Amino acid sequence: MDLPVTIAHKVLQKQTPKVNVYYPFVIGLANRQAEMKINSVIVSTMNNTMVELGFHEPFLQEMIGQFEIKTNERNILSLTLTVYGFTGGAHGNTIVKALSFDVTTGRQYELKDLFKPDSDYVTVLSKIIGQKVKDWDIQLLEPFTKIRPDQDFYFADHSLVIYFQQYEITAYVWGFPYFPIPILDIQNIIQPDGPLEKLLPF
Repeated sequence: MDLPVTIAHKVLQKQTPKVNVYYPFVIGLANRQAEMKINSVIVSTMNNTMVELGFHEPFLQEMIGQFEIKTNERNILSLTLTVYGFTGGAHGNTIVKALSFDVTTGRQYELKDLFKPDSDYVTVLSKIIGQKVKDWDIQLLEPFTKIRPDQDFYFADHSLVIYFQQYEITAYVWGFPYFPIPILDIQNIIQPDGPLEKLLPF
């Protein structure tokens, strides 16, 4: 039986500037190397995102970091790290980084790893998202054509969730547009024995 992995957290806090950053780490994995790999990726991703949002800048006034566990079952861990930084101006900036792992090996999944090599997953997913953009009447900065081959994603509720950063396709007011795609809807192109197949509803 593939039990969920145990998640703990650490916190980085400073008074001046105001910093309050929570980030997760996994503990108790049977494969210690996998545990170290996963935790190393989480820490480096959080650090890089904080730097990108001005952690070392003299004008930094506030930084907040948090995480959400999106999937933790069937040897798959998928999570998001959200960091907000304010260095002055009308409003701060936020970045959401999603990470997905095989907890037995520590392997981090990229979007291309989820699909058969000849599946043309970019076109398939872009078509689905393009239709959702129309259906939901999302106001875009430019007409939507296709996702990036390495588009941001996570797993949640037997779905592949594709999302976009602030300003990537929409104005600030729209936040982070995200598009849940039920795995069953793309079952014909997913990689056999890959993470999406493992997460298919039974």
